Amino acid sequence: LAQVLFWLRIKLTPSVYPFLLFSLSNMRTLCQEESIKVPKDVKITIKSKIVEVSGKHGSLKRDFKHLPIELYLADNGKKVCARMYFAKSKQLSMLRTVCSHISNLFDGVTKKYEYRMRLVYAHFPINATITNNGATCELRNFLGEKRVRVINMLPGVKVEKSAQTKDELVISGTDIDLTSRSAALIRQSCLVKNKDIRKFLDGVYVSSHGTIED
Repeated sequence: LAQVLFWLRIKLTPSVYPFLLFSLSNMRTLCQEESIKVPKDVKITIKSKIVEVSGKHGSLKRDFKHLPIELYLADNGKKVCARMYFAKSKQLSMLRTVCSHISNLFDGVTKKYEYRMRLVYAHFPINATITNNGATCELRNFLGEKRVRVINMLPGVKVEKSAQTKDELVISGTDIDLTSRSAALIRQSCLVKNKDIRKFLDGVYVSSHGTIED
């Protein structure tokens, strides 16, 4: 910086500081690139910023048309690259975000995602019933209420009772968004109303989540 100022014949005086801060904050990166490796058992196609990934558990598709980036395959399809031109520092963060989304697609089609939820109650036991071949969950007797709470899973997501642990639900699917949102639907269906939630802790809570290890 001092060499640049010397070249421009500008003396570093207090009157120059605001100009320097403004110019540094508005600097744009000429070209920035992030990449991610493609796993062996995964096929990927990219067309018009629409990424389609297929593996042993099915195929997933994601659209990145709303982002001003360049997506392409490199090294004979062994690497996915995301590139951006003339971006500011906050805009560059979307490169890593896109790579993270594509990495989640890889994990989904190779391993699947799993969310484990526990039925928590103090007095009235919550009864969970799985219907429609794992596509629907029915919850009864929450805080002694007669109302039956029916939660439909999102497409491609299945719910089942845990074989090892009592009062546990297992939600699994290939898409991390749909799987986590299905768990959220179950969680939000059993919220305590008009009571002190520090005392009334009944509900269905996520105890753990991650990929299913083969």
